[in-house]
Amino acid sequence: MKPPSEATIRLLNRGLFVAGTAPFLFLAAGGLTHGLGANPVETISHGSGLWTLRFLLGTLAITPLARFPGGHWLIHLRRTTALLAFFYACLHVSSYLIFDQLFDAREIWRDIVRRPFISAGMTSFLIMVPLAATSNQAMARRLGHRNWRLLHRWVYVSAAAGVFHYFWLVKRDTSGPALYAAILAIVLCLRLDEATRRRAGRPSATAPRPSIADPSAPQPTD
Repeated sequence: MKPPSEATIRLLNRGLFVAGTAPFLFLAAGGLTHGLGANPVETISHGSGLWTLRFLLGTLAITPLARFPGGHWLIHLRRTTALLAFFYACLHVSSYLIFDQLFDAREIWRDIVRRPFISAGMTSFLIMVPLAATSNQAMARRLGHRNWRLLHRWVYVSAAAGVFHYFWLVKRDTSGPALYAAILAIVLCLRLDEATRRRAGRPSATAPRPSIADPSAPQPTD
């Protein structure tokens, strides 16, 4: 199958960005029209947190999916997906700092120390900050490819902390956190399988086969 052209990929990225901002626009419109229910702060916090996890796990899923035949072009959507995750993480943390704690540094620190789900959430967010700041090609060149890759592998720690944050937040129905944990586990298993095969000198189970129609097609990178 012929991969999408550069113009098509740019269009897909723009479409992804527009679609990715739709939940934010929905929350903003609901806030302006008093349509977020009896507890709008909780609605904003919960909604932004869920979309953070969705985009974060989506970012992680792109790499193994891109290694299937014909899927290497998905790599070009990874940065947009990751930045959307960071955007919603900023919204999620901001709602906590502004509405829950009113920027009270002492109470925020006390919350982080005493409540495990806050600790996990803050850990996830703080890891995302340098990853977002170094997500462009200029920073990748400045850091060097090896150092950049090592830094960005911390995204798995961020995702795991985010899942724990969700688990510890809910008290009864853990089906939602369990679903996200299962997705993360699948992605990690695929990445572990790939790393094991690479060390053994065997092709990855999801590695794209060379295309006769497009032998010069770029291969996905970590």
